[in-house]
Amino acid sequence: MMKTYKTTCPEIELKLKRGEVKKMQIKTSKDAHEAFKFFYDQDTVELTETFLAIFLNRANNTVGWLKVSQGGITGTVVDLRLILATALKMAATGVILSHNHPSGQLFPSDADIQLTKKIKEAGVIMDIPILDHIIYTEEKYYSFADEGIM
Repeated sequence: MMKTYKTTCPEIELKLKRGEVKKMQIKTSKDAHEAFKFFYDQDTVELTETFLAIFLNRANNTVGWLKVSQGGITGTVVDLRLILATALKMAATGVILSHNHPSGQLFPSDADIQLTKKIKEAGVIMDIPILDHIIYTEEKYYSFADEGIM
């Protein structure tokens, strides 16, 4: 019975897709905004809302990033389990979140604040701190940490 189950239940394999590794150290919200410039598609940042996460090691060096979701003009769906699962797979000790508002509005909505709090609470349980959440535009940004929301 057990042998049959082992062959019919899929094995989960964790892999890290490595490219040319260039770590960036992120110490400030400005550093985070600059890092996110590499990961947003500048051709669509004013058209669709995208939610990204950067994963850090203990020295605040980047170990990877994830496009969590891409939605429409006015929103995108974020599953915090994908963020934390990726953080665990990356052995990350910190996460910085970011999303854009295609309208260019820099201030968070109530939904943005509630989602950030929910992800932060889940990170506390997993001992993976959520260090900041950046609302991104190409030139400017809003930092939840700088504004005391984190």
